[in-house]
Amino acid sequence: MDASVSSSKIDPTTIMAYRETDYCVAGNSPFVLQIGKPSEPLATLYKQHRTNCAAFITACNPFSRATGNTSNADRQEQLKMELTRRSLNFLDGIGKHPSNDWPEEPSFLVMALSLEAAKKLGNKYEQNAIVWCDADAIPELILLR
Repeated sequence: MDASVSSSKIDPTTIMAYRETDYCVAGNSPFVLQIGKPSEPLATLYKQHRTNCAAFITACNPFSRATGNTSNADRQEQLKMELTRRSLNFLDGIGKHPSNDWPEEPSFLVMALSLEAAKKLGNKYEQNAIVWCDADAIPELILLR
């Protein structure tokens, strides 16, 4: 267990579920991000958007407490409006675990979002973690608590 997991307030089982989740990106050429695995489609997007980083983020289910479809839709719309207001490029996505019964979470892949900015957004929308991708296009789980 790494230090970030042992010092986190997040249950280790929940952290493991985050690591196992498929982070599905929509668009003209849909693809799936997986923690720790290089993503050639993401690297291609970097070239198209002239960037070297991105974040996969949701506003759904704050602190991994199920809040229901209506609340999640409202929260996700608020996040979308913020991203749009800030003139950020983003693609729709869905986070879904391959085998557990946690509901799929609408999400966004936000291009050219720095790690610090991604953390701030994650904290603002009461998330336990975000997925951040550096220039190597390898998704990394970033714990926020």
